[in-house]
Amino acid sequence: MRRHPRIRSSAGLGMAAAAEGVPETHREEPVRDDAAVETAEEAKEPAEADITELCRDMFSKMATYLTGELTATSEDYKLLENMNKLTSLKYLEMKDIAINISRNLKDLNQKYAGLQPYLDQINVIEEQVAALEQAAYKLDAYSKKLEAKYKKLEKR
Repeated sequence: MRRHPRIRSSAGLGMAAAAEGVPETHREEPVRDDAAVETAEEAKEPAEADITELCRDMFSKMATYLTGELTATSEDYKLLENMNKLTSLKYLEMKDIAINISRNLKDLNQKYAGLQPYLDQINVIEEQVAALEQAAYKLDAYSKKLEAKYKKLEKR
């Protein structure tokens, strides 16, 4: 049991003085008024058995700590492995989707190529309709001129 060096029991002083063969009155420390000054105690080394037990405890705790660290690292690698597997599966799914899109695009291009002659015919017909419409407008304008001339001749 550790005690503050200034606080000692009288029984403890008597026993220490008797053990060293010094009278009790000569063993008392001078009392100082300065509260900031503390006296040092002699450092005692723990017994050899305590050091061994403390070393075993330290090594056991260090082994537990290192095992935990290695386990955490191992778990991190397992997590990365699982993430890589899932990513690989996602890329395979995306590859399948891209292949299907490519196949469908080729089919659409073939269908469009099959429709192209008909689309060309539609364009030709549209051009002919536009030319016919222009001819109709010209014919209409010409017929209006003729009608005006006819009415003018009829009035004479």
